[in-house]
Amino acid sequence: MEIQKKLEEIKKEALEIIKNTSDLSKLEKVRISYLGRKGELILIIHNLKDLPSSERPMVGKLSNEIKKKVENAITQRIQEIKISETDKEESIDITASPPSVYSYGYFHPLTLTLNEMIDIFKNLGFQIIEGPEIESDWYNFEALNIPSEHPARDLQDSFYLDKDTLLRAHTSAAQVRYMERHKPPIRIIVPGRVYRRESDVTHSAMFYQLEGLLIDNQVTMADLKGVLVTFIKAFFGPKRNVRFRPGYFPFTEPSMEMDISCGICQGTGCRSCKFSGWLELLGSGMVHPKVLKNSGIDPQKYQGFAFGIGIDRQAMLKYDIDDIRLLYENDLRFLEQF
Repeated sequence: MEIQKKLEEIKKEALEIIKNTSDLSKLEKVRISYLGRKGELILIIHNLKDLPSSERPMVGKLSNEIKKKVENAITQRIQEIKISETDKEESIDITASPPSVYSYGYFHPLTLTLNEMIDIFKNLGFQIIEGPEIESDWYNFEALNIPSEHPARDLQDSFYLDKDTLLRAHTSAAQVRYMERHKPPIRIIVPGRVYRRESDVTHSAMFYQLEGLLIDNQVTMADLKGVLVTFIKAFFGPKRNVRFRPGYFPFTEPSMEMDISCGICQGTGCRSCKFSGWLELLGSGMVHPKVLKNSGIDPQKYQGFAFGIGIDRQAMLKYDIDDIRLLYENDLRFLEQF
């Protein structure tokens, strides 16, 4: 029959063209020419109604078989072309000359600062732990002796997901979690991201913090001062002076803040230190008995100290950066300096 012969010729021609096509866009044109709405095979199938009733079943069956073979051939060829292109992209030309300039990666100033701080505290015997960035109100405030009506909450206003869940305002929450699961002696540092609703040249809504905690049965303020002075001398150099001032934090009692001498004017007074010769650095104190009790530790038997250091602020002081926003703008002109 003439129609059968024509179908076989279409099949042979289509399969040959598909086999020799190596471009996906050209292969799509081949598909349209045979299987599109006005393609050769589709037109024959649509015109089956014009054939004698005795020929329709046989021609219809043959047309569908050829259509399926052409579709399968196109699908298989598409996969072969994609594999070939991938191999070509991943191939290495061993005869090519090496580049004249190599580009090396480097650490972000915050990473450099954090790594150095961690190394110092590890040498002092502190263990590194982590905690969740999404915290409950209990761990972020209540367990740290900051009840709902406490004015200190205004200074640590964070981003709430619901009335009982928020982005942590400090990493102290992880300290409470750790104390619940471990008995003293405890000596840990908790670095990580924290969040507060503030943003200007010296504050960011998201910043990095490192908090330390030491709990044992014979811990005094002298131990706290010794650890902090050792850290400052190791991080900023032996020539930097420190001073301690009384402070207030709900989770420590007594509390104190620590300043270091200005590295720009060497303590004589300049614009950076507001002509005082000192720069505020961190807060610290002896852990409040209520915090120990909330964490399951007997305050009659154990004492301890805690401190909190802003990693961003350490980086700004160490590298003389005057705007905290520079640390988060991803400007290579700034970052390549480190």
